Amino acid sequence: MAESTVREPAPGGYYEFFAGGGMVRAGLGAAWHCLFANDFDPAKAASYRANWGDADLKVGDIATLSAADLPGEAALMWGSFPCQDLSLAGVGAGLGGKRSGTFHDFWGLARALADDGRAPRVVAVENVCGALTSHGGRDFEVICRTFADAGYRCGALVINADRFVPQSRPRLFVIGVRDDAGLDPALTTGTADGPFHTPALRRAVERLPVELQGRMVWWRLPEPGRSNASLGSVIEAEPSGVRWHSAAETGRLLALMSPTNLAKVEAARRTGERCVGGLYRRTRRDASGARIQRAEVRFDVAGCLRTPGGGSSRQTLLVVEDGQVRSRLMSARETARLMGLPDSYRLPGSYSAACHLTGDGVAVPVVRHLAQWLIEPLAGAPAGLRRAA
Repeated sequence: MAESTVREPAPGGYYEFFAGGGMVRAGLGAAWHCLFANDFDPAKAASYRANWGDADLKVGDIATLSAADLPGEAALMWGSFPCQDLSLAGVGAGLGGKRSGTFHDFWGLARALADDGRAPRVVAVENVCGALTSHGGRDFEVICRTFADAGYRCGALVINADRFVPQSRPRLFVIGVRDDAGLDPALTTGTADGPFHTPALRRAVERLPVELQGRMVWWRLPEPGRSNASLGSVIEAEPSGVRWHSAAETGRLLALMSPTNLAKVEAARRTGERCVGGLYRRTRRDASGARIQRAEVRFDVAGCLRTPGGGSSRQTLLVVEDGQVRSRLMSARETARLMGLPDSYRLPGSYSAACHLTGDGVAVPVVRHLAQWLIEPLAGAPAGLRRAA
């Protein structure tokens, strides 16, 4: 699809929960007006204030909020609720856990707004793709049923940030529109179609009860062109807060590699060009079944940023140039660039705090793409976003 007209959207105000450092706000852009933002983490709140001011931000547990705390009437309510209990293996506490269970507090507020005659036209939630399979798919069913029971038709999309930035970061987005708001058929497709309706998502929807499947929609979202940015393009020439490893330290990383990963390094050497890769240490099982630590590298894009909880959660850069291999931790600014944040964005002074902020955020250009092509038309932006078929 190609955009046939250009306009400045004027969709209205929004509420954002689990706001972190305001990456959703950065993605929505200046045409949107933040009416209220909330996060319980004081450190993240400090970053939010440093970049956006504090007029719209309330720091504290979402469970303590009521509809009376939320001013005005929002076109959009967004919640990137915590993902820790929604493990890919499906063995976590899921939506019954203390952290991911805040999803229910979020919807408690949405229902309270509806009771007050202020139901947002659009509600969007974001989480890890593990939400599709957590508890055998029951958590995904809870998410979809909650939308339906609250009077919203919803659809799900899986978008990898590598469409926009050199970071592999697939995330699940469930977006619903109020039943009485009307739905432009141009925004939906009759069946799952395109890269954002992944096989895992299709299976998750197929597992839903038939009556709930009937409440779901398949959103039509245009596919962006592939980003030309390489991992090497985000690397700082003189990074702060990190140091280059010694030859011995780099050697120990290489010694942790399997033959497959060592072959990647050798292939990078043979190019004769500067190649930058992202490396994580992971626990694997060897041929005997014993658990061993491995260093795994990829030279196309960075691996998914994580919140730093130890050495293995911090991504290492491997730079192959002139036949030599160097390594160091990724800098905080580099992680911000991988999230699509501009260099003008103010990061925390602490390296760990900065990496926690970026590793727990939403990629800015993904939010912008969703806003432009789906959320703004659903929210009733004037004339919608016209597209050629």
